[in-house]
Amino acid sequence: MFKLYSSLRKELLLLLNDKVGLTLMFLMPLLLVFIITIIQDSAYKMVNENQIPLLVVNQDEGKEGVKLVDLLKKSGLFKIDSQDGIPQESLKSELLARGKMIALYIPATFSAGLESNAEDVSSILMDDLGLEHDTTAREKVSMPRLAFYNDPVLQENYSYSVMSVIQSYMSVIENSLMIDRMYANMDIAERSAKLKDKMISNRVGIDQIVARNNNSTAIPNSTQHNVPAWTIFAMFFMVVSLGSNIVKERVNGSFLRLKTMPTTFMVVMFSKMAVYVVVAALQVALTFSMGIWILPKLGLPKLSVPDNVVATIAVIFISSMAAVSYALMIGAFAKTEQQANGFGAISIIIFGAIGGILVPTFVMPGFMQFFSNFSPLHWCLEGFYVLFLKGGSWQDLRAVFAFLGIFIVFCQLGTYFKLRLERII
Repeated sequence: MFKLYSSLRKELLLLLNDKVGLTLMFLMPLLLVFIITIIQDSAYKMVNENQIPLLVVNQDEGKEGVKLVDLLKKSGLFKIDSQDGIPQESLKSELLARGKMIALYIPATFSAGLESNAEDVSSILMDDLGLEHDTTAREKVSMPRLAFYNDPVLQENYSYSVMSVIQSYMSVIENSLMIDRMYANMDIAERSAKLKDKMISNRVGIDQIVARNNNSTAIPNSTQHNVPAWTIFAMFFMVVSLGSNIVKERVNGSFLRLKTMPTTFMVVMFSKMAVYVVVAALQVALTFSMGIWILPKLGLPKLSVPDNVVATIAVIFISSMAAVSYALMIGAFAKTEQQANGFGAISIIIFGAIGGILVPTFVMPGFMQFFSNFSPLHWCLEGFYVLFLKGGSWQDLRAVFAFLGIFIVFCQLGTYFKLRLERII
């Protein structure tokens, strides 16, 4: 027991003397969680909660342009800034000067074009049904085209989404005009309102359901995504501290001197793993506490901890062991501290990039999604997501434990055989 105590004390003193390593392991995750959560929460609210700022220039000479603007306002999706006096040729510069992201231009012939098209459709239908109607030739006006302007920095899929919403309200206006025109041609214009109300009230509804495996009330948000993700990233960055310590002890002969003492190498390695697993647990406690108590005071969503506490602890432990095992292997194979720090840090960034920490895996190309399966950070993150976002069970964590278990065994065996090859053990 004294040998184990002495070994643990030695590792703890080495850790406390590593100021850079401590900073990376404790200060970095707090900054990352704080900054990234704030940034992503703003973007999340822009898409999901806040109204979309929309500059509207309505130069329509009829009443349908006003109807379209009213429908956009009533939708609650847009914050309309009406500037009808802006000429179309100046709209590009006005959009950028006003700091807007999107603008909609309604041309002067908007109503006339829609009414002309409704008249044509109505005439075709009346002819097909063999019904008499007014055949007096009217002036034809081509179908109008709205102009949608967007800032070049705006994502293309976001622009398409906004245009789709506008198009859906355009369809409402077009259908209403066609019904009015057909009923007017049949001299029963006063009865068109009943059909229009029926069509609107009988539209198919869509219920949004968040897919979870139980009755968890946790709502996916920026905090639920970022706190676990960047905690894992910071856990693996212990390679800078633990890896460099391994290199130091190999280079200065500490491992060889241990062979002359009445202890075993396994006690030394167990002490290293035990200390850094505790460090990883402290990292998790620190960042999770920030998500529970500090972020809500800043107006950010609160972190909801999973109900399955035992499974959460198990995922934290196996993630910690994966991070410690990888750091040990880097320390065993690196020849200098610079190699350990450089390769270790860069490899963690690469693992984080392909593993979904920096960019979600579902937006990656297919071949990158395949390679993400080889990132330990991906499986650690998947374990947290199963619990924090999906309300998963032990059965849902089988793949996570399987891959991380294989990864830990691989790293541990790599460390053992490398040190054995150097006759350190």
